[in-house]
Amino acid sequence: MRLDSASWGYPPRCITRLLDPLSRCFTTESAKALAELQADPVAQSRVDELAEKCNEGQLTTEERREYETYVHVGNLIGILQAKARLYLKQHAAS
Repeated sequence: MRLDSASWGYPPRCITRLLDPLSRCFTTESAKALAELQADPVAQSRVDELAEKCNEGQLTTEERREYETYVHVGNLIGILQAKARLYLKQHAAS
């Protein structure tokens, strides 16, 4: 699971509005940590497995729900990572 919001193409306004207060809590340290966050190897392996099965049309109903959960969470994390990178860019001189 690549942690980005590519499948949405853009963050919906309601998501951005809900996440803005969280992004106002960033420090340089927390923004760096979030920007560098990656899925752990076990989770990444599972997402890769589910993605392959999805591409082949082989997901069970339960696997589809699991995969969709990974995708949605990945999208939210991707939006937060973008906000963290923006914070770091805006506070680079601080």
